[in-house]
Amino acid sequence: MVTFMPVPAGGTAAAFRPGGVHVPDPRAGHVAGRAMIGPMARALLLENLHPQASTILGAAGVDPEARAGALDEDELVAALAGVTVLGIRSKTQVTERVLAAAPDLRAVGAFCIGTNQIDLAAAAAHGVAVFNAPFSNTRSVVELALAEIIALTRRLTVKDSTLHAGVWDKSAEGSHEVRGRTLGIVGYGNIGSQLSVVAEALGMSVVYYDTAEKLALGNARRAPDLESLLRQSDVVTLHVDGRPGNAGFFGREQLAQMREGAIFLNLSRGFVLDHDALAEQVRAGHLSGAAIDVFPEEPKTRGDAFSSPLRGLPNVILTPHIGGSTEEAQEDIGRFVATKLRDYLSTGSTSLSVNLPAVALERVPGSARLAHLHRNVPGVLATVNRVLAEHDVNVEGQLLTTRGEMGYAVTDVPGGVTDEVVAALRAMPETVRLSVV
Repeated sequence: MVTFMPVPAGGTAAAFRPGGVHVPDPRAGHVAGRAMIGPMARALLLENLHPQASTILGAAGVDPEARAGALDEDELVAALAGVTVLGIRSKTQVTERVLAAAPDLRAVGAFCIGTNQIDLAAAAAHGVAVFNAPFSNTRSVVELALAEIIALTRRLTVKDSTLHAGVWDKSAEGSHEVRGRTLGIVGYGNIGSQLSVVAEALGMSVVYYDTAEKLALGNARRAPDLESLLRQSDVVTLHVDGRPGNAGFFGREQLAQMREGAIFLNLSRGFVLDHDALAEQVRAGHLSGAAIDVFPEEPKTRGDAFSSPLRGLPNVILTPHIGGSTEEAQEDIGRFVATKLRDYLSTGSTSLSVNLPAVALERVPGSARLAHLHRNVPGVLATVNRVLAEHDVNVEGQLLTTRGEMGYAVTDVPGGVTDEVVAALRAMPETVRLSVV
């Protein structure tokens, strides 16, 4: 089982943790640890997550509740009462207010790549671990991007709509092969780099731009700056992350710098692009086509109304944020994130957490595990070990890592620990959250 011990409001850690919360100790006496999650744990899974998530969490002793759509802030606050784990995709916003109002919440799983919909700093301060799926849908996004590049370069959208209208328009005018054309990739991370390899296999010449130093794969060439990439690319595709600094970075100036007749794609984040400016460039004929999968404001639920200045434009493909929406990707994401959530609750492992220090310590058989999340200040580990020594508790395994303002110490002790030990560790002014698993 897993026993969580938040610091009571009023102490130093509660002051560090906005909206500090107090949850009464669920048990008294001797606290033992084992690698299963107690029957009190509940999971709220939103936005049509793959059934693998419910299956994996349910098998570990977590009671899962799945809902189809996203929730707004007020709805989420109300829904999180008594919830241990929250699973979301890209639409549900996990704000400081939500976290402060959810004292039972221990972990959030973003069943997608991005985590900009979660206040990561506030989550860490409240002792809530956040996990995502940085690799699971990479191939699906790459394949969609390639399909759209080919469709737009061949003007298949125009041929399709004309034929559906009953007009036979067999012509090669404006249609091109992708072989020999230059693909400009803005953002050379997991998706951008894999797209680079596959596009090159189709005979495209690849140039990329990234603010970080990234190793070029294959024959791809790094552009010295964004303007250089835009001026030489027949196709420009955005694959940047959701950090606040990327908001609105691609607008009228950047679109105007693109080559006459070029094609533009955005499968990254809706807020990085000026959609009105893109519509103007398509109408003016400066760009010959575009494909957009993400939008600044997206409906919460399937079937809701959708509006965009790009609707109805020729050779423009609009898709409802489905870059990673293949059955293969969603199953893999469901398995990957749910496993991370299960391992965190059952062993305290924070491997690949996006907001807490990463700890993955092999479990000592028969031991109890103390997972101590704390403020990253000198002397915390020494204090933890002094408390254990004062109570004649031996240490069988221990690991401490830090990340920014947070530290995370995992300690295995033989058998179990008493309430006195838990209370003493909990009373440390640096403690943010103590778990016994």
